[in-house]
Amino acid sequence: MELNNEQRYEFKTALEKVKELQGKGTELISLYVPPTRQISDVSNYLKGEYSQSSNIKSSSTKKNVQSAISSILARLRTYKRVPENGLVFFIGHRKVGSDQTRMIQFVLEPPEAFPTFIYRCDSQFFTEPLDGMLLDKAIYGLIVVDRAEATIGMLRGKRIELIKNVESQVPSKHRMGGQSARRFERLIEIAAHEFFKKVAGLALDAFANEKGMEGILVGGPGATKDFFVKEGYLNHELQKKIVDTFDTGYTDDQGLKELIDKARDSLTDIDLMREKKLVQKLLDEIRKDEGGLAAYGENQVKHALMIGAVDTLIISEDMKRTKVDWKCTKCGFEQEKICITTPDEMKCEKCGEDMDVVEEIDLVRELFKLAESVSTKVELISGDSEEGELLLKAFGGLAAILRFPIGRQGS
Repeated sequence: MELNNEQRYEFKTALEKVKELQGKGTELISLYVPPTRQISDVSNYLKGEYSQSSNIKSSSTKKNVQSAISSILARLRTYKRVPENGLVFFIGHRKVGSDQTRMIQFVLEPPEAFPTFIYRCDSQFFTEPLDGMLLDKAIYGLIVVDRAEATIGMLRGKRIELIKNVESQVPSKHRMGGQSARRFERLIEIAAHEFFKKVAGLALDAFANEKGMEGILVGGPGATKDFFVKEGYLNHELQKKIVDTFDTGYTDDQGLKELIDKARDSLTDIDLMREKKLVQKLLDEIRKDEGGLAAYGENQVKHALMIGAVDTLIISEDMKRTKVDWKCTKCGFEQEKICITTPDEMKCEKCGEDMDVVEEIDLVRELFKLAESVSTKVELISGDSEEGELLLKAFGGLAAILRFPIGRQGS
């Protein structure tokens, strides 16, 4: 099941919330139902767990566990069969204040199937099987090399991972003449040959057991990188995975970043490249007179969306903003608050008593709906890349490329 951007955001946000939750005791149930399991089998299993829970000594824990199991059973009855990638239930009672708990319920359809049925009851939800499901699976080996230095790295989705940097002992210059010069040049070539063999060995160690590696990018200054490839220093299996060679000015960790930039056209399908191009286009528009075809800041972007001016809405995956409406249980005072996460409790500014949540709106989800209503494309930018970090820090995680200029409305 390929997730669209909105589904991806929903899944990621729910998973992040689930990870933050803490139970008072072992009252949080994690249930993983693989696509091969029958609903009736799962229901029978849960009924057995319900019976077993009667042995729990703590009356409050027993009550909370049984109500969670009952809630899962009720939700299972709404399914005729398990979805193609399975079902995951996170249901239980979380701590609220010193002695109180509140029922929380998350039901997720994961983006990938999992093979194993899992039932766990603990003080935290068990999320390990879902971790990493949203990561870009594209993996590329990286080599930057010249006669003085080489660096081995890996591109995992959007993250560049440094594996090994090694300097050579190959002499670079000599002042000898005649026979001595020719002998010294031979020694230099031998030293270079041995260094390239060492680099190839390091690449084999780094890449040989890397499952799913789609290719290898080789970079470096001048003709050395091409010589390294054409002379077949790499293991024959790695040699077949070489995408291309690229000119870089550096052969250290900076060279790995430069290699990715130079390989842009060869890796257009990777999300990192898509994000770089998208954010670069936004910055180019912002630099134009009066902002060109760009908008940023919540107020300006919302205004542009409402008048149908947005061609592409750009949202950081790490932008967290929720509008919460509160109402006092005693005096009826109402308050609206924009926050990253909803507080467990809120005290009334008027009388100091507890306030209840009346409505909770995820502002990013609201933006998705607004974009859909005006046929606007939505692009999610990961916080893992430099572009994602820039979008979040410089523009609050929200910007837009416009269909037509709208002028400044204030942010």
